[in-house]
Amino acid sequence: MPLKMYDANLCNFEEKFKSFASETPSNHISLILFLADKNPSSNLSWCPDCNRAEPVIYQKVADCNRDVALLRAFAGDRATWRKADHPWRVDQRFRLSGVPTLVRWVDGDIRGRLEDTEADIPEKIDSILN
Repeated sequence: MPLKMYDANLCNFEEKFKSFASETPSNHISLILFLADKNPSSNLSWCPDCNRAEPVIYQKVADCNRDVALLRAFAGDRATWRKADHPWRVDQRFRLSGVPTLVRWVDGDIRGRLEDTEADIPEKIDSILN
């Protein structure tokens, strides 16, 4: 089924998030995937959990029999992410504690969440998609 993907970072997140929320039809599954930034020379993240989870999540989304909108939100480099006052750690909408974090976004709220240590488990991803 069709996938509509959005990419955001700390600088443009609010703008991209508003587009994601307003442009996604209600019949789509809306997911936000919070990730660590990738190293441009290797295209791999500094976060091993992100490197492990991303391909599993993308395959599960591709295999889904519904339309999906996916906002990938890149949290920054390791030093930026580790700060206690990182915007997504303190944002009451998300309150992140780790990356990757996959959330299902429904009507302005989180309706399912997989945190760093479980975001690569196929059965748990299925539970978010269903």
